[in-house]
Amino acid sequence: MEAGSCPCPDTGSQEQQVYKPLESLARHSLSVKVDDSIYVVDKDVLTQNCEYFRALFQSGMKECQQEEIHLKCLGAVGFFVMLRILNGEWPMLSSNEIVEAIECTAFLQVNALTKYLINITNSENCLLMYSTAASYGVWELFHSSALFIRDIYSDLEEDVHTLPRELVDYIKSLIPSSYMVVCSHSPAIKLLQDFQRTVCYLDEGDKEWKVLTHLPKNTSTTMAGVAVLDNKLYIIGGVHDVSKKVVDAGFCYNPETDTWCTIPSPNQLRYNFTLIGHEDCLYAIGGEYDRKAMSSVERYRVSNGTWSFASNLPCPAASLANAKTMSRIFICLWMAKGATNIHEYVPEKDQWVLVTTLIREQSYALCMVAHKENLYVMRNGPCDDFLLCVMDCYNLSSGQWTAMPGQYGNSKGSLLTAVVRGDSVFTLSRLVTTEYTIRDYKWKTKKKMEGFGRIGSMYTFLMRLPKPTVSRMGDAEALTHTPNYGGLFDSAQSSMQCFEKL
Repeated sequence: MEAGSCPCPDTGSQEQQVYKPLESLARHSLSVKVDDSIYVVDKDVLTQNCEYFRALFQSGMKECQQEEIHLKCLGAVGFFVMLRILNGEWPMLSSNEIVEAIECTAFLQVNALTKYLINITNSENCLLMYSTAASYGVWELFHSSALFIRDIYSDLEEDVHTLPRELVDYIKSLIPSSYMVVCSHSPAIKLLQDFQRTVCYLDEGDKEWKVLTHLPKNTSTTMAGVAVLDNKLYIIGGVHDVSKKVVDAGFCYNPETDTWCTIPSPNQLRYNFTLIGHEDCLYAIGGEYDRKAMSSVERYRVSNGTWSFASNLPCPAASLANAKTMSRIFICLWMAKGATNIHEYVPEKDQWVLVTTLIREQSYALCMVAHKENLYVMRNGPCDDFLLCVMDCYNLSSGQWTAMPGQYGNSKGSLLTAVVRGDSVFTLSRLVTTEYTIRDYKWKTKKKMEGFGRIGSMYTFLMRLPKPTVSRMGDAEALTHTPNYGGLFDSAQSSMQCFEKL
């Protein structure tokens, strides 16, 4: 399919409507009739993306030769949404469109549509996604939306309990994300154990930080790349000391087994770079080597354990502010004279695309987080005042910038690192951990907890942890765990089997 900018069909009309592409289709075109609408689409696109059509066209049945196919058990709205997604669009969907899109992906088995629905799950539609996915047996979306609900359970508890008991029980069986932090540390000296070299998590019940695990002795988090992918923590590179000698190894922590393992370093050793986890891949973006900034980007595919080069950045850059939302990757590039370019990396095309430019005199991005359709860019104030942190919001749908009112930083730089979970953003300083409730153009303080009283740069992220037995952050005792992920996923599978019978 080549086009997708037509208005959504009015399914209430009795008059037949025809969807025609704006550009010429490939030679293998097909008319698909859904309700009173007809869609002229590329047969190859349907074959590549829909299990239903792939099986149909390979079956040898008479439909293989027909120029028009009539889908009688499907709504036109859902089919039109599917076509837009396959055309590379990112539409925000109404409640009715969500329901029909879930029906469509269940009937036609469209992985790209299921993935899209997962990516646009938010606090406003998660309960609808969850209950509808359960009804139609779209289990990947069902589990993903349940995890989202579990993370913000306290905010939705009253509404959650309107669901059938089985659905409520499944949500409660899951483990919520924990707010995590690791500070910058050089590799440990062999004869001197450093008990500060730990990965910690926020116990929100006790409102204090506790130890999860110790870093391996050879691991450096100083100017390293740190990211979470598939609920595993990756630490790549980093330097030994002021000589900037790079650690030629990567490390991966699995909370399920409470174990560390090593992985290969990128082909180009680097430090002070950005590491992003996305769909079975780690992306090492830019950074420095031998005190020179680089534009090279490398991709580590976890499934085969190999690094390969991807498209270079538009210019050399290190320590880039970055964010992900709706499974899209964004970075900030400072272009001098107060200009900050925001680029999106498109993995399917291996391309960097300029999204927008923010111009603020004597200022550049320090940190960026994303929530729904909005990118929030935290930057230093004017006159190079790094103790002042101000914020701008960019809406991906409208393409508009909005200056956020107020100042969200303080003298301890609490917005130099921030993490979004649900409708909250967590910020951290040595004095205080602050949770804000996100509103489009105003962040409101929700609660404050104990700060993280250690020196050095901080990396913060989210992970789902088995219920651990841990010592307090200052203790030097070894940690013991009782991982329960196996039981968790057994429970999930059992619950899903039960829903198949509903």
